[in-house]
Amino acid sequence: MIMNMNYISESAVIGSNVKIGCFAVIEDGANLGNGCVIGHNVVIHKGSVIGNNVRIDDNTIIGKEPMRSPNSIFKNETELSTAIIGDGCLIGAGAVIYAGCKIGKEVLLADLCTVRENVSIGDRTIIGRGVAVENHSTIGCDCKIETNAYITAYSEIGDNVFIAPGVVTTNDNYAARSSERFKHFKGVTVKKGGRIGAQATVLPGKTIYEDGFAAAGSVVTKDVQPKKIVAGNPASVLRDVPDDQLLENQ
Repeated sequence: MIMNMNYISESAVIGSNVKIGCFAVIEDGANLGNGCVIGHNVVIHKGSVIGNNVRIDDNTIIGKEPMRSPNSIFKNETELSTAIIGDGCLIGAGAVIYAGCKIGKEVLLADLCTVRENVSIGDRTIIGRGVAVENHSTIGCDCKIETNAYITAYSEIGDNVFIAPGVVTTNDNYAARSSERFKHFKGVTVKKGGRIGAQATVLPGKTIYEDGFAAAGSVVTKDVQPKKIVAGNPASVLRDVPDDQLLENQ
């Protein structure tokens, strides 16, 4: 018979009706709400706050501290706030959620996704399998960011945004050359109801305005205006978004 072999700090707070699998680690000051289900080999780092009725699957890490390469553009910051996971969230297997994240209610964070430090994600948003959300980014409510999409650092994603599988966003027009680049880092902005099709690429600092749509495979080198569809490389205006697809008509 194999014993549970969990480590739960004496200063951790565990709510009622919480189920914890084998080999879990719950560090000092972590706070788990009522009705949570924690899988095997889950690590919840110090101070992390987990809401009520949250499910965290096997091998997931909550509250990870970032590592810094000597040549990283991101230098050591002041101490990060704790990771906060809202009520009713579902977090898949092998996900990594960093310290300083704030995740809203009923968010789905799928298997193998990564959410870096200083990221906020609004209620009911879906972050798909293998998605990477880099640091200092904001994602609104009711978004769908699908499998293997890449959200670069310093991006702003509004409510009701759809980002298809394999989308790439960028924040460095200098491609890691020239000291001038440090003055110009800027992620992408997608306003409320904006959409990006599969395998599209959005260049640094570009904005997709309300109900704008970058078609599959497009390379977005200019802002996408409201209610316009752009396509191609470089992307250019194809036509208006049909009325029946506008967010206001859903």
